[in-house]
Amino acid sequence: METTVLKKIWLSPPHMGNNEEAYVKEAFDSNWIAPLGPNVHYFETAIEEFVGNNAHTACLSSGTAAIHLALELMGVGKGDEVLCQSFTFSASANPITYLGATPIFIDSEEDTWNISPTLLEVAIKERMEMGKKPKAIVAVHLYGMPYKVDEVNAISKKYDIPVVEDSAEALGSSYRGFGCGSLGDIGILSFNGNKIITTSGGGALVSKDKSIKEKAVFLATQARDNAPHYQHSHIGYNYRMSNVLAGIGRGQMEVLGDRVNARRQNFEYYKEHLADLSEISFLEEPEGAYSNRWLTCILTPGYEVREKLRIALENENIESRPLWKPMHIQPIFKNAKHYTNGVSEKLFEKGLCLPSGSSMEREDLERICRIIKNELR
Repeated sequence: METTVLKKIWLSPPHMGNNEEAYVKEAFDSNWIAPLGPNVHYFETAIEEFVGNNAHTACLSSGTAAIHLALELMGVGKGDEVLCQSFTFSASANPITYLGATPIFIDSEEDTWNISPTLLEVAIKERMEMGKKPKAIVAVHLYGMPYKVDEVNAISKKYDIPVVEDSAEALGSSYRGFGCGSLGDIGILSFNGNKIITTSGGGALVSKDKSIKEKAVFLATQARDNAPHYQHSHIGYNYRMSNVLAGIGRGQMEVLGDRVNARRQNFEYYKEHLADLSEISFLEEPEGAYSNRWLTCILTPGYEVREKLRIALENENIESRPLWKPMHIQPIFKNAKHYTNGVSEKLFEKGLCLPSGSSMEREDLERICRIIKNELR
């Protein structure tokens, strides 16, 4: 007897536009295969125009590489402490350790699920009283929702501690009309395969200071000095994006606005069609915030309901995922200092990311909502 295989619905798959293949072919036809070339220039220019706010962009091999360079450009080194949002993916924190520094984790607030300004200031005061002024702050726009930019920037300015603005999930989001990626001292973007646009793998460093972009490019290309021979006065990295991958990004930027609209429409569909379920709640946009809704996330009453829904979807060949497990309860960071209030642990326990791809069809959304309703009724 033939078994019917249900259509797979992925959490956040790549979604190509019309011109990516042409730009990649252009790289092949012109033999611009190296990590330099016209596609890199055009991709960086497109990002700068989209993000706005006088942004200067360096395209790199990953968002993780961008955080690494951002921290190094802020002078972070061995023995330093860096304050990092706990409720995030590990790539926000790992680069701190690459430089021999120590992450200090800060819990979330409930309005945006991002770094708590209150706890951030408590941590800064305590570290300074101990004679250990933090060197940088890593704040994250989680799931595309801007963190409390005004409050975090005010604290940054008050204590003269720069902010790495982790916008890996937030290209297309904005705060008070300014594009995410341009709101901190140095912003970072990710173009990993699951992001709102992708270059297969890749990222970018963004700064309003053109010299920061130039220093990032220097470090990302093995820190080669200006000499006819190979000469190096600094340790560098092989972090520059290739012209081939930049061709994909160049095409993706042409459809980014459509991708944001599609993701936001997904959110509105889920919100409307699950509205009659008292057990389900959604994260709303605070005043001034505009989210790309990279992933639509729901909160359930608790772990048991979250897992019941996740498994029910999995059994129907639908990918969903719990919210990020906070860094301060990850095995690798079990001994790290942290300032917590219980918010991120509760979010991890209750929260579920629903399929949110920009190529989802109406029948996919209907199917997901039907399964959720059946399980909760």
